[in-house]
Formats: sequence, C-alpha cells, structure tokens
Amino acid sequence: MTISKKGSRKIIVGQEPYRWIITPSARGIVTLTVQYDGVKGQLLRVDIESDINEFWVEFPNVESLNNKIVMPVEIALIISEAISKRWSPQEKGPLLSFKLSDNKLVSLN
Repeated sequence: MTISKKGSRKIIVGQEPYRWIITPSARGIVTLTVQYDGVKGQLLRVDIESDINEFWVEFPNVESLNNKIVMPVEIALIISEAISKRWSPQEKGPLLSFKLSDNKLVSLN
C-alpha cells in the first residue's frame, strides 16, 4: 500500500523525502500516516489525541476541546523518533503503529 500523492504532503527529514497525511480516526483521535516517498516501504501510523474534527460540530462550546493541530516540525520529530524505534521506511514490512503520548511515541504493535 502506498500513500497517494493527491491529498498528501511531502516533507524532507535528514535529506530523505517522505509523504504524510492526517486523517480523522475515532472521536478525539487523528491518525498520521507516513511513508518514504517513491518506495513502497513500511508504513508508519501514529494516533494523536485531538478534537480538531469536532470543532464545528461543538461550536460555540469549544473551550473543553483538545484542538491540537499537528505541525510539520512535529511530523519531522515523529519521523526521526520512529526511525530510532525500529521503523524501516525504505524496506518492506508490516505496518508500524504508535500513539503519541506526552510528545513521545508509544508502540501499539
């Protein structure tokens, strides 16, 4: 499986190209999916707590929502940490899943 170029964004981390996309998952969770650009290698999935997709549903009562927005600089840090935690983006392999907890990756595999 590969991430489509349509709808995804490119990021360079350590002079290596990656593609990433964020999609809504369960209520209160968004999922970041990352893949090495141009190679059908191992996918990385990271669940991130965020109520950002509920903003307009709950408007104007949004004070209690966790409106976390994931910025490219955070994605670069997530990619670097995932590589240090056994993600092999240029090699085929099973999906590697994490959740982001206190700005650290926690394995779900």
